[in-house]
Amino acid sequence: QVQLVESGGGSVQAGGSLRLSCAASGSRTNINKMGWYRQAPGKQRELVASITSYGSTNYADSVKGRFTISRDNAKNTVYLQMSSLKPEDAAVYYCNAGAVLLDSARYLEVWGQGTLVTVSS
Repeated sequence: QVQLVESGGGSVQAGGSLRLSCAASGSRTNINKMGWYRQAPGKQRELVASITSYGSTNYADSVKGRFTISRDNAKNTVYLQMSSLKPEDAAVYYCNAGAVLLDSARYLEVWGQGTLVTVSS
């Protein structure tokens, strides 16, 4: 019932910036929390940042002060503005959304396909 479409991944040099976008689409659902996770080779997927529909944000300590998450509720789109990128930020970034099915009140966790971010030095 919900699909996530990501864009904005790519390659950037250390110190550069990149903006990721993720648009959620679906019917008979309410999108609640949206966020970004990342997974580097040999590591587990970790939370990068999340944001509620009310604008409350949460960031991993490693990205605080460098990354900014925001969302457009009308478009059900979440953004991740990444600045001062470091080589250790390189990973596959996954969009995530929590959604409630209106008919059944069931909660769904939805994942995007992932977008690759590489950071060169």
